[in-house]
Amino acid sequence: MDGSDEAGVGGSEADHAFGEAVGRLGPRLLAGLDALEQSFRHLHPPAFPQIRALLAPARDALEAALEDFAGVAAPDALGDFRARLEQAARLELEALACIVDSGPPSEGAARALRAMHRHARAQDVLYPLRHVLPPVSAWFAEPFRRADLASLEAAGPRDAGDATSDAPPRVGLFRSSPSGEPGERGHFDLYVPESHDGREPWPLVVALHGGSGNGSDFLWSWLREARSRRCLLLAPTSRGSTWSLDAPGHDGEALARMVEWVAERWPVDRERVLLTGLSDGATMTLLVGLGEGTPFTHLAPISGVLHPMNFAVGNVGRAAERPIYLVHGALDWMFPVSLAREAARVLEDAGAALVYREIDDLSHTYPREENARILEWLDPGRAVPG
Repeated sequence: MDGSDEAGVGGSEADHAFGEAVGRLGPRLLAGLDALEQSFRHLHPPAFPQIRALLAPARDALEAALEDFAGVAAPDALGDFRARLEQAARLELEALACIVDSGPPSEGAARALRAMHRHARAQDVLYPLRHVLPPVSAWFAEPFRRADLASLEAAGPRDAGDATSDAPPRVGLFRSSPSGEPGERGHFDLYVPESHDGREPWPLVVALHGGSGNGSDFLWSWLREARSRRCLLLAPTSRGSTWSLDAPGHDGEALARMVEWVAERWPVDRERVLLTGLSDGATMTLLVGLGEGTPFTHLAPISGVLHPMNFAVGNVGRAAERPIYLVHGALDWMFPVSLAREAARVLEDAGAALVYREIDDLSHTYPREENARILEWLDPGRAVPG
């Protein structure tokens, strides 16, 4: 056998070894993503020790697979693929470690926030690999879409571009920040599902992060449902560390301009423009969504409060017949559920078309399972085909 034959055999063996390493790392990465998403849903201070114990096996399995993956060479043509998969896995491993590794109880909230940030960054890095790894595409889809993942992609190659350009409307992930850095204050992230053909008006979901968060992270709390149910998704970042609750017009005017920017470039169903948010984002949802001249037709505040300023500026009077989907957890330790019950009473008395969802096992966390229900409430045509 000459040198070229030996190189061919060696290359084939190397390719096989790399494929096996990918086959070990990929499922463990997705399992880590699943485990952490479930843990965020059930984060509650008394449950921290139990959550750490449940996440430890996922952390250990991902760590072992990543160590194995690092020792296997990739074919030259797959260098970028390898780097992206490894980066996503390392980010998710860091996220898991933020929760699993012990630390002072006083740092629990800060560690959880760091975990959420790294978890979001891992998804940001991983998402482009859906083209070559069907399980990744399936993870970013609701179960009812997983039998036909091709329907979630564009008919032809249309890559996302810079959100500040005047290029024709395209699809994918956009970021308005000139630097391209995630979470830049006063900017936004936008997701236009790849299946959008640019002709049919689609509902627009505007999702507001909680205090100290950012839109680049919070977008991933909604992308799976927006992709599966075919809605445009806008995730703004507040100008300050949180939304301007004492001066809602400050951030509110910027939100209205963002909606108009999107509507000028993509067809938006103006009868279905949802404003939703978590915690401070929920409080801002009511302050802005009930404001005079608002572009928002439906409101879905989650784990927030009815700010006193709503009474001062006449927002409560404008709640009449407004569709509002109010969600709160019975275990909420930041905003006790009694505040949500009182808000529901005030809004109902004002004549709002209110849906009130009180969730027994929800703390001050995001109930991802409500997204599908909210979208079906926003547009019954987005319900899962029966």
